Amino acid sequence: MRGARGSGPTGPVGPGGPGGAGVNLLALRSHNAALVLDLLRAAGDEGISRLELAERTGLTPQAVSKITARLREDGLAAEAGRRASTGGKPRTVLRLVPEAGHAVGVHLDRDEVRAVLVDLRGRVVGERRAALDLGAGAEAVLGAVREAVAGVPAAGVPAAGTDGYGDASRLGPARPDPTLLGVGVALPGPLDHARGVLNRVTGFPEWDGFPLREALAERLGVPVVVDKDTNAAALGLAAGGQGGSFAYLHLGTGLGAGLVIGGRVHRGARTGAGEFGHQVIQLDGPPCTCGNRGCVEALCLGAVSRGDLREAARVLGAGAANLVGLLDIDVVLLGGRTVAAAPETFTDGVGAVLEAWARRTGQDAVPVRVAAGGGGAVAGGAAELVLGPVFGRGGG
Repeated sequence: MRGARGSGPTGPVGPGGPGGAGVNLLALRSHNAALVLDLLRAAGDEGISRLELAERTGLTPQAVSKITARLREDGLAAEAGRRASTGGKPRTVLRLVPEAGHAVGVHLDRDEVRAVLVDLRGRVVGERRAALDLGAGAEAVLGAVREAVAGVPAAGVPAAGTDGYGDASRLGPARPDPTLLGVGVALPGPLDHARGVLNRVTGFPEWDGFPLREALAERLGVPVVVDKDTNAAALGLAAGGQGGSFAYLHLGTGLGAGLVIGGRVHRGARTGAGEFGHQVIQLDGPPCTCGNRGCVEALCLGAVSRGDLREAARVLGAGAANLVGLLDIDVVLLGGRTVAAAPETFTDGVGAVLEAWARRTGQDAVPVRVAAGGGGAVAGGAAELVLGPVFGRGGG
């Protein structure tokens, strides 16, 4: 779509975003457009006036007028009526046109692939789920991703990776829907988010060094972003309004954490932060798939396999207490299919451990609650990896 020029990804998306160091005039103009788009997104259907846009962005009214005229020309913004003014004629308010752009988010779990199609407001407008074996080999997994992406068209929106009529059978790069900005893919780590290359994925060493972003971009014919499942979910939660510094703990087929510190996803110097499940809390504990013994993941999943969810919650709480003590975060959010099956057991169990830790340290207990988004939190967050740069958030 024409509206993507200068304000959205034009190739495989990296970790940066508009407004980074060394920005040139074109990038600066894109950054200003992203600021305006972000405010239009936040305003919802009620819209926002050009004067308010100028006040909140710090741009001149003339600059805002030029940017909004271009956004309207490109179909990204439209008039949303008029609002009474404190003086002079009523102000025209503008709104974002959510259907003007889309992103696909893919959650590659160890045994399932889930793809969601979202509009520019991040609302899910299509979804597809299918069984998957992450250890079945690259070609099988890449094919499953393409089928999942091709299977999530919304009404009136051709699926990505198809010929416009839902046919994903032909070989070679796909001819994508023109409103599709890209595909975000989230899966278990560790991996290199910046390069889109997998490291030794826990339990699946055969993926070590595989250039997943490059391989998928070639097959799908659109920009691709790759990140850990927990990072994607954390980004989606932050974009959805979860403020402050928080940890998202995901307990499903594995256990990991997504960390948001100061409003941004914390990935670390080598994009390896958040390997929460592999902190050792029992030196002579059971072996873990990572090669260590007594990891939180091994102990927690072991309790789950025995049907002892209270013990699983207690172990998860012990790991969460370590995290709270290290990072002094505001809230702990829980997600994943195991948590979804018994949410109160996990919030109560983790909360009890954190309350006991708080009493010992003389601090206030950090609240624990189930994360918004349910089972689609990771896939929705993966789509935000693509949408983030469009709105000046740089994909977290």
